[in-house]
Amino acid sequence: MNLPDNKKIYFASDQHLGAPTPEASFPREQKFVNWLNEIKEDAAAIFLLGDLFDFWFEYKTVVPKGFVRVLGKLAEIKDSGIPIYFFVGNHDLWMKDYFEKELNIPVYHKPEVFTFNDTSFFIGHGDGLGPGDKGYKRMKKVFTFPLFQWMFRWLHPDIGVKLGQYMSVKNKLISGDEDAKFLGEENEWLAQYCKRKLETQHYDYFVFGHRHLPINMDLQENSKYINLGDWISYFTYGVFDGKDLQLKTYK
Repeated sequence: MNLPDNKKIYFASDQHLGAPTPEASFPREQKFVNWLNEIKEDAAAIFLLGDLFDFWFEYKTVVPKGFVRVLGKLAEIKDSGIPIYFFVGNHDLWMKDYFEKELNIPVYHKPEVFTFNDTSFFIGHGDGLGPGDKGYKRMKKVFTFPLFQWMFRWLHPDIGVKLGQYMSVKNKLISGDEDAKFLGEENEWLAQYCKRKLETQHYDYFVFGHRHLPINMDLQENSKYINLGDWISYFTYGVFDGKDLQLKTYK
């Protein structure tokens, strides 16, 4: 993609709408919708890098109740011709085809590579990448195992969604509270993952969420690791103007 003049690409992650309760997260949903409403004026594309919802599970004919404002705004933006790309996170990894069928928004379950104005981007949510985090990696294998999903789908949605929301808020292995601590440049496991990727191929930017921390780290000359932070404590997002990717705070 080549960006038209005065157009930008926006990145955001980890809104965790619905946590700790729908009522408590409603102001954050309104704030995120306001941000979407503002950036649509000059957006060439929008990337949402996962954990938009604190819990999301798609039955064949049922999706979790709520979030109509953000879903409606995404539909409006997509219908206006602005492409939106969604990467599932560890809280919404059970997303299937609802976004694709209802909103015409492609959904990615693994990192992907994009090129804008001859600038290469390696983009993903970030969970399960790099060394360590073995407890979560084991849990993710269980949660993505087809038999487990089939068994969970047989729960009535009133039970299944309530159970999933409870676990998502309470269980640190799922909700990632421990991720919101800077580990030091040498110990940041996503940075280590990026450096290993650079051993075989160059990327100008690695863009992830999941860590709940705004991070802008030089990996080597002309290569950076960007973590988008979250919309709980920081309200940060990334914006690429065709030359540089910057982290900004929405106020």
